[in-house]
Amino acid sequence: MSTISALSSSGASGVSSAPSRFNDLSTEEFIKIIFTELSNQDPFEPNDSAALLEQLNSIRSIESDMRLTEQLQALVTENQLASASGMIGKFIGGLTAQNDRVAGFVVSVIRQGDDITLELDNGWLVPVTGVETVIDPDLLPDPEPETPAT
Repeated sequence: MSTISALSSSGASGVSSAPSRFNDLSTEEFIKIIFTELSNQDPFEPNDSAALLEQLNSIRSIESDMRLTEQLQALVTENQLASASGMIGKFIGGLTAQNDRVAGFVVSVIRQGDDITLELDNGWLVPVTGVETVIDPDLLPDPEPETPAT
């Protein structure tokens, strides 16, 4: 029995336990392997073509799930970036990556890969996921002017 036949008989779970080279196959390459196997099989002991088609459907489903996951992650990152950009000029409070509680005015938004970080006017960096409070500065009371000492 060939490698493909052995993997296809194990169902969808065979995909995760397959050698990494098998996981790297494109759908077109997999179809070529299937047709090669079908054309070279013993006519008196044919392979189960339904199992081969089930394996192909499993691979297509996995590819589709992976593409959907990547697209959703990109959408989440873009949404976080848009939300963070809306905080520029706002007074925020939250936790740094080291779990220090800080507060300040947002002066910039930094994106590194999928991580979105807010830079505060006092130099602190707060991941967008660490923001706990957002205050519009227009709603903050004006500081009372200092009276000169006499």
